[in-house]
Amino acid sequence: MIETFDVALPHGITLSCRAAGRAGAPLLVFLHGFPEAAFAWDEMLERFGDRYRCVAPNLRGYAPSSSPPEVEAYRAKHLVADIAALVDALGGPLEALIAHDWGGAVAWNFAVQHPQRLKRLVIVNSPHPGTFLRELQTSPAQQAASAYMNRLRADDADDYFAADDFKRLWRLFTGMGAAAWLTDEVKAQYRAVWQQGLRGAINYYRASPMYPPTADDSSVMQLAFPPEFVTVKVPTLVLWGEQDRALLPSLLDGLDTFVPDLRLVRIPDATHWVVHEQPDLVEREIAAMLAR
Repeated sequence: MIETFDVALPHGITLSCRAAGRAGAPLLVFLHGFPEAAFAWDEMLERFGDRYRCVAPNLRGYAPSSSPPEVEAYRAKHLVADIAALVDALGGPLEALIAHDWGGAVAWNFAVQHPQRLKRLVIVNSPHPGTFLRELQTSPAQQAASAYMNRLRADDADDYFAADDFKRLWRLFTGMGAAAWLTDEVKAQYRAVWQQGLRGAINYYRASPMYPPTADDSSVMQLAFPPEFVTVKVPTLVLWGEQDRALLPSLLDGLDTFVPDLRLVRIPDATHWVVHEQPDLVEREIAAMLAR
């Protein structure tokens, strides 16, 4: 059974959480991406709740967690600080951080900055910053696939993506396949979150320095990451649906340079939404990683 509670963090942010499993059991924390919310992990919380304390926060910017209006509030340092404070509040130890999409971006940074705080990292279709920067700078195919990011960065994006019952957000799911998992009941869960405002969630895109270059803005071409800023030193599992039309498989090339202890599982017939499409496979691979 899923329980809900709020965690007030020392720096003034409150994260609304969903959880399953016995308090005090080894801890798993699950981070969602855009345009989802903590409930996207419910099935995994229940599947692992017999062995672990499983907690999925609504990240800052996603109702009903705190949603500061300022773009600067969504820079990586603040998002990582949220998760570090949440883990402290939950009492640890953190057996694994499991994350998808923007949650994965936060998790990559957390693992780099706090390797002593977690035993394992599990990433699902979320590019490592080192390979993502490389592809944004050098790959016309990835630049084209990521062009939607520039639309999300626009000043009017909140209204644009809310229009006509969020029709453009639904396309993020249905544009990669049939999305049979997106039932009317599930759509109602998404709609309930989105109706409380999109600004915080969209501010992740506005705050990030990584987005495709354009004729008017090629600032990404000047970015560079020293190796120590992006090297992950904990055992890491990466699950990747290869039919992801936004994040291409070339993002996996050279990943082991940045993640020395890496297990990479390619899923040829899955999209960006593999957690929903193939939950049995996702559960099996996470369980194998936890058993290491």
